[in-house]
Amino acid sequence: MTKPIERTTLFNTDNKKAIEALNLAHLISFAPYVWEASSLLKEKQILDIIENSDGSTIEEIVSLVDISHYGVRILLEAGLGIGLVYLDDGKYCLTKAGYFFLNDKTVVTNFNFMKDVCYEGANSLKDSIENSNPEGLKVFGEWEHIYEGLPVLPPKAKKSWFEFDHYYSDITFDELLPIVFNHQPKKVMDIGANTGKWTLKCLEYDENVEVGLVDLGVQLNVAKQNIDKSNFGDRVSYHEMDIRLSESKLPEGCDIIWMSQFLDCFSDEQIVSILKKCHEVADENTTVFINETFWDLQDFEISAFALQMTSLYFTTMANGCSQMYDSKVFFELIDQAGFKVVEQYNMKGIAHTLIGLKKK
Repeated sequence: MTKPIERTTLFNTDNKKAIEALNLAHLISFAPYVWEASSLLKEKQILDIIENSDGSTIEEIVSLVDISHYGVRILLEAGLGIGLVYLDDGKYCLTKAGYFFLNDKTVVTNFNFMKDVCYEGANSLKDSIENSNPEGLKVFGEWEHIYEGLPVLPPKAKKSWFEFDHYYSDITFDELLPIVFNHQPKKVMDIGANTGKWTLKCLEYDENVEVGLVDLGVQLNVAKQNIDKSNFGDRVSYHEMDIRLSESKLPEGCDIIWMSQFLDCFSDEQIVSILKKCHEVADENTTVFINETFWDLQDFEISAFALQMTSLYFTTMANGCSQMYDSKVFFELIDQAGFKVVEQYNMKGIAHTLIGLKKK
C-alpha cells in the first residue's frame, strides 16, 4: 500500500489571538447581512464598476446602476467592513478579497452554488437535522432527494448545480486515468455515472475498454445522450437502478469498480450497504477505486472549510443524511464492508484523494 496521507492538524489547536477570535465572532453574528450585501454588490455590478476604474465615487456609481444614492452608499459602507472595498481619497477601490470574490473560479463556482441552489433552503438546517430529511429541497419540489429533481430544477439552479458538481470532479479525471488504467482493465463499472464524463474519458483513453454505467434512470438518460454523440456506444452498457434498495444487484465481471464523489451522497449505513454490493460482485483481481474529498486530508484550512460547509448542503438540500467525510470515519465504513485500502493518492493542488480497495 502507498504511504497513508496524514490527517490535518489544522483543527487541533485554538491558536487565534483574542482580537482575531472576537472579530470572527462578530463576523458570524452579522453573517446574514454580510452575505446579502456582498451578493447585491456583485449582482448590481457595483464591484465590476469599481474594478474597471481607478476608483469610483458614490456619485459615479449611482449614475451607472439602478439603485438609489442611499442604497449604493449603505452597500459600499457595508463593503468596507466586509473587506471587499476600501476608500482612497474619496474613491472606492477593490480590495484583494473583492478581486477574488469576483474572479476566482473556485469562489465564483461556490458562490453561485450557494446562491442558486442552497440559499432558500438553508434556514431549514435545524428541521433537516431533526427529521433526517432535506427539508430545504421543498423550495424546488416534493422529491425524496435532489437527484430526482435535477432535470426540472429552475434553469439557474440547474446550471449552478452541474457547474459545481463538474468543477469538483472533472478537474481530477486526467490525472487519475493513468493510475486506474495501470491496472489494464478490460471492463470498468462506473457507479453514479451522472452525465457520463468519466465514462467518456475512459473510452477515449483506451480503445478496447468496455464501461458499464450504473445510476438512476434520469441520470442515465443524460449520460446516454452525451455518449451517443461519440463513436463509443458499442462499448457501453447501461444498468438502471436505485442502489440503495436491498434488491438492487450490480453487474458482475468488472476489473475496476469506479465511484467518484458518489458515496458522499449517502449515509454511513448506506455506504456500507453499497460497498457490500460491490464486494458481492468483486473477485480477488477486482480493484474498487473511490475518488472523494475528505476534509481532514486537506493541506489548506479554506479547503477543509469549504468541504465542511458543503456537508450542510447535503443535509438541507440533497438527502438529509450524508456529508463530505472525515477519512477516519470513511475508512471504518470500508472495513465494515469487507474491503482493505491498498492504494491511496492525494491530488496535489486540489482537494481529492483516490483510494483503491481490495477484498480482505
